[in-house]
Amino acid sequence: MTSETLTRHDQHGLYPEPRTVEDFCSNLATVQARIAAACQRVGRDPASVRLLPVSKTKPQASLSLAYAAGCRWLGENKVQEAFGKWESMQDLTDLHWSVIGHLQTNKAKLVARFASEFQALDSLRLAEALDRHLQAQGRSLDVFVQVNTSGEANKYGLNPEVVPAFIRQLSVFSALRVRGLMTLALFSAEAERVRQCFILLRQLRDQLQQCAPVGMELDALSMGMSGDFEIAIEEGATVVRVGQAIFGARALPDSHYWPTRFDPEAPR
Repeated sequence: MTSETLTRHDQHGLYPEPRTVEDFCSNLATVQARIAAACQRVGRDPASVRLLPVSKTKPQASLSLAYAAGCRWLGENKVQEAFGKWESMQDLTDLHWSVIGHLQTNKAKLVARFASEFQALDSLRLAEALDRHLQAQGRSLDVFVQVNTSGEANKYGLNPEVVPAFIRQLSVFSALRVRGLMTLALFSAEAERVRQCFILLRQLRDQLQQCAPVGMELDALSMGMSGDFEIAIEEGATVVRVGQAIFGARALPDSHYWPTRFDPEAPR
């Protein structure tokens, strides 16, 4: 894989706020061009990468403009914020919601009601709660297992060495469709340290595919955000979670919005 691609984590605040459908169309086209260029560098088909626009912290008006510009998936970090937006936009029946942030077990019932995808599964207790509520709703849910590839003690996600056993135990939850793995790379301007997080996730996925339970393909890799998704694509990402490059800069750097294990203000 190429080693020359840089991160863009230093570009916080440089993404302008889109105010029209045309602005969103322009931002989406720019991101898709970046995806295509990254794919070209490593001989991949751009169609093999799904763009997940991340609308966390943004008002419903912005989400409606993004929908008008063609977005049919939206990613949200906080489940209560996501649920409120879903309730307000239920008339858009082809709009799908992905919950991508840490989830406490007592909020599993909300996710089971509306989400099409959950990307931060990191405990059997949470898997059991999601499965129980989904069964009651007569629904199923695509899930990604979150892996801590950076080795940061305060970051959510399973340690890589326990993931194989965890994956095997998920086969009993029939309402959960395990699609693959998700990670948050090291938030750093040092591109090679970021790249190592993505390499680790891909290698783990490749290992798991050799021993996955029957019917569990584990082909998806959700990794990469506005500042580093090109590196993630070079290392095999099939889903990239892009917020600021589409919706404009947030009030604080992206790292602020990801809860940590020791953060008293982390979303519950």
